[in-house]
Amino acid sequence: MAELNKTTVLVAGAGGRTGQIVYKKLKERSTQFIGRGLVRTPESKDQIGGADDVFVGDIRNTDSILPALEGIDALIILTSAVPKMKPGSDPTKGRPDFYFDEGAYPEQVDWIGQKNQIDAAKAVGVKHIVLVGSMGGTNPNHMLNSLGNGNLLIWKRKAEQYLADSGIPYTIIRLWSPFQVVSLKWQSINTIYKPLAGGLQDKPVGLRELLVGKDDELLQTDTRAIPRADVAEVCIQALQFEEAKFKAFDLASKPEGTGTPTTDFKALFAKVTARF
Repeated sequence: MAELNKTTVLVAGAGGRTGQIVYKKLKERSTQFIGRGLVRTPESKDQIGGADDVFVGDIRNTDSILPALEGIDALIILTSAVPKMKPGSDPTKGRPDFYFDEGAYPEQVDWIGQKNQIDAAKAVGVKHIVLVGSMGGTNPNHMLNSLGNGNLLIWKRKAEQYLADSGIPYTIIRLWSPFQVVSLKWQSINTIYKPLAGGLQDKPVGLRELLVGKDDELLQTDTRAIPRADVAEVCIQALQFEEAKFKAFDLASKPEGTGTPTTDFKALFAKVTARF
């Protein structure tokens, strides 16, 4: 009977740096959750322990991900196309050139891949989807859209809108920047494009005051960074509160040592008023 009271959660993108943290947290909270992972390759499965609850599938092919979705209550989507710097580019001499692997463009991964996950989740009766997206999507001319000619943020935004229109209870969390394209040691970054500063950090969880916003307003501040572990915690907490459902928000944090570390997640979600 105890299993009936647990929430079965699939983490899509469990092989990624943030996805691994979410998957691990779910496994650690085994009295509340039954955690599953979805990864792209057998190598990624082995990297996170190779357990039977980690499925290998291609989000661009719905049939390949259906076994992972069967019987789940909630889905956390952390999949993303990743632009790569072209060989020979020197970021110390200006903005480098980027490309996407064949078959792994944002349209295929962030639009078709996420749409496939949403459709399949709806078909099996998933009760809540948490989608981790990106800030910057309000500006169609954002320079990240030019990377590799991928229109990265445009396709992400399209998938977010599709989820919001799906009828499934959802939480959309927008970060800067989930794909970590800006983690380059790029000396001229502030003069070329100042808003690229910030991003996901490999820092401890629970030591910062978390900030929520809307419509990219946090991009106009100096508080765009957030630890991956805090993002993972927010993803899991979103599954536990009605205040998080049918909402979309930007997420960042104050620097460690300033503000009061966030512990009341119900109150945090209650601050959010935007549905998209």
